[in-house]
Amino acid sequence: MPLTYAFDHTHRRPPMEMKDLLGGKGANLAEMTSVLKLPVPPGFTISTDACRAYMAGGWPDGLDAEVAKQVAKLERTMGRRLGDPADPLLVSVRSGAKFSMPGMMDTVLNLGLNDRSVKGLAAATGDERFAYDSYRRVVAMYGRIVLDVDGARFEHPLEELKERLGITNDAALPATELKQLCERYKRVVKDATGRAFPQDPMKQLRGAVEAVFSSWNGARAIAYRVRERISHDLGTAVNVQTMVFGNRDDNSGTGVGFTRNAATGENKPYGDFLVNAQGEDVVAGIRNTEDLEALHRHFPGIHGELLAIFARLERHYRDMCDTEFTIEQGRLWMLQTRVGKRTGAAALRMAVDMTAGSGKGAAKWKISKQEAIGRVTADNLDAVLHPQFAGTGRVIASGLAASPGAAVGKVYFTADDAAAAAHRGEKVILVRSETSPEDIHGMMVAQGILTARGGLVSHAAVVARGWGTPAVVGAEGVKISGASFTAGGVTVDEGDMISLDGSTGQVVLGEMPLVASDPPAEFDVILGWSDTIRKGKLGVRANADTGEDAGNARRLGAEGIGLCRTEHMFLAPDRLPVVRRMILASTSDEEEAALAELLDVQRADFEEILDAMDGLPVTVRLLDPPLHEFLPSIEELRVKEATTGLDAEDKELLAAAESWAEHNPMLGTRGVRLGVVKPRLYGMQVRALMEAAANLRKRGKNPVVEVMIPLTVNREELALARSWVEEEIELATKRLRKKPDITIGTMIETPRAALRADEIAEEADFFSFGTNDLTQMTFGFSRDDVESRLMPAYLEQGLLKRNPFETIDQTGVGELVRIGADRGRATKPKLKLGVCGEHGGDPESIGLFYDAGLDYVSCSPFRVPIARLAAAQAIVGRGGESK
Repeated sequence: MPLTYAFDHTHRRPPMEMKDLLGGKGANLAEMTSVLKLPVPPGFTISTDACRAYMAGGWPDGLDAEVAKQVAKLERTMGRRLGDPADPLLVSVRSGAKFSMPGMMDTVLNLGLNDRSVKGLAAATGDERFAYDSYRRVVAMYGRIVLDVDGARFEHPLEELKERLGITNDAALPATELKQLCERYKRVVKDATGRAFPQDPMKQLRGAVEAVFSSWNGARAIAYRVRERISHDLGTAVNVQTMVFGNRDDNSGTGVGFTRNAATGENKPYGDFLVNAQGEDVVAGIRNTEDLEALHRHFPGIHGELLAIFARLERHYRDMCDTEFTIEQGRLWMLQTRVGKRTGAAALRMAVDMTAGSGKGAAKWKISKQEAIGRVTADNLDAVLHPQFAGTGRVIASGLAASPGAAVGKVYFTADDAAAAAHRGEKVILVRSETSPEDIHGMMVAQGILTARGGLVSHAAVVARGWGTPAVVGAEGVKISGASFTAGGVTVDEGDMISLDGSTGQVVLGEMPLVASDPPAEFDVILGWSDTIRKGKLGVRANADTGEDAGNARRLGAEGIGLCRTEHMFLAPDRLPVVRRMILASTSDEEEAALAELLDVQRADFEEILDAMDGLPVTVRLLDPPLHEFLPSIEELRVKEATTGLDAEDKELLAAAESWAEHNPMLGTRGVRLGVVKPRLYGMQVRALMEAAANLRKRGKNPVVEVMIPLTVNREELALARSWVEEEIELATKRLRKKPDITIGTMIETPRAALRADEIAEEADFFSFGTNDLTQMTFGFSRDDVESRLMPAYLEQGLLKRNPFETIDQTGVGELVRIGADRGRATKPKLKLGVCGEHGGDPESIGLFYDAGLDYVSCSPFRVPIARLAAAQAIVGRGGESK
């Protein structure tokens, strides 16, 4: 199978469907060239197969020969030779993975220039300034990306030169100065590497391709893939493309355009554009850009041609596309297209708008409601739920509203400092002149991002929008100097608080109070369509422990409570002393008195929750954690004993803490085991729950109660616990004519329980899979410890493809869920099945739960909209049929 493919290669199926082989960029370049016949500079793609072979065993056999053959074809097509001293062919080398990873991997432009061909380029174009501007760019890019020379060693001479000449625009640099800058750059390469800048164009090409292959496993690319849950095994394609030059003259330019507004969703093209510049100048934010209206003023004919191409691309891809284009001496070239990233509000608006259709006559197209639901992501919904400012403050600067939402944090000026501050628990605003891929680790932890330069498609803007991080870019009033910036007559030092509004572009001094945002109308439209699709197939509940949380969950569309953790009620400041009195009780009467006091507050708690969910099921888990969690830590008490001494109560608490302490409490006296040794405690909880339900029944309400016994591992445990519950149900409801709807079940959270689910089901009305503990016990990972140290290393090194505490592990935990569901239903075909771990709000995991035949998923209240959407997407993706 070939390792390289020309853009005009005839494939057996549409190239846009071949991203596994050609990468996203290569597939779309081939689509534009061979299918749409758009003006694309000729080139070829080195496949992802070649990258994977390189990662496995070095440079692949036969790749040199294939590349040479493709270069020869390019030379024949263009009538020029790579590196020709008379009239050189120049190429770009760009990465292009299956999934878009903006700025995460490397690009080299202007390959083929050397000391001889730069003179030929000057002669052929009649523009010496252009030729040496192109040469200094390739020396700097090649030195930084391929030879690993510190980029600052190229940036400083350029800035010094511009300052000496009193200019701010690169395009104003004269040829004589650019020649000297090229020589200086070449000396930088020689000093840093001990080798001269390579003069052989084919060696340049191989070095650039190898650098792109290697960048797949660069730190910033790995970090991006971990965050975006992209497999480390995919590899990247490499695209070698004939150069066209937006920096030829003032009849040239370059830009990035979107077929619709990626920030608002408005059906109107927008983008950024620069006259006499190369593409890196736009996306890097080195110069402040103009919009497409300015393009119309500079190049009216090309503006019309570009908009016609935008319309064709939207109709062909049936979605909003983003593009890169270059104008070379009055001629338009399309360098790239892809389905564009967008904000949450824009994604919702576009999805709904596109169901109504776009275009006219034979060119009209539209998408179905099912397709519209598939266009919206969990991050999109999260983004429209971002907080906003609650009031007004002192605005010290304004920039472009690049990514919506409000953010508050302490200012830090480097990615390293931001990451360190976040690790200390601080909320961070990353402030930069402009961001680059090297800043990714600081951007990942930032509450918000502020840049002094750049446009709406700069690196900072694109990455922030993709992640739902509020961002303001191109704030020219922000002047950064070392560890401070000035704006609006104010100096802000590192560690000072500022607030950003990524929806308006405002930078506000100090800490602004925040309020939840108001989602757009399309939010409810999409979720309404989602609910219709999943009705009767997969329900969505919420995990909630208070009446307020239950009310919020219901407003967000929850169809019940899948997990009410009763231990959270015990931790309230007014309840904890009572719980401790119960633990410390030395006589039966003392314990009974404490339990009676707890009974009153638990009854009130349960009544509030059941009332908020009137008519919907509420699953109440009896006390799960070990009792030592309600006591002070032994270490704290020992320190107090050694310093100030212990009073009588402290001594009792220390004795109790030591008595209940266990070497491995997560596998100790907790869950149903606690009920076995403290049966009165479970009895009190069930009594409180039943009395709450009875009270509501008397008031004409309809409480639907599900009593869940935690951590059972066999039938006998559940049978014993069920007997306690049934006894209390009988006592509380025997005088009621209309008894509450009450069922009894258990949480399946150990591998043994999943494997013996057929036996446990004999005593259960429902199962709820507790995937947090099930993951912990399956992997042998402590979820409280593994996230900070072990998990990042496992993900970065590819030892795990996903964090199993975020996305269900299909071949381990997922298989146990399926086995437990199958075996439980084999005993009781009508056994109700749900999941209540954190995975209940994870879109990928929800698809697996649907496949396993579960009836509902349960998640935190503010993940409920995401679960509603993801459930519908899972159903549509599987043709509407569950297992």
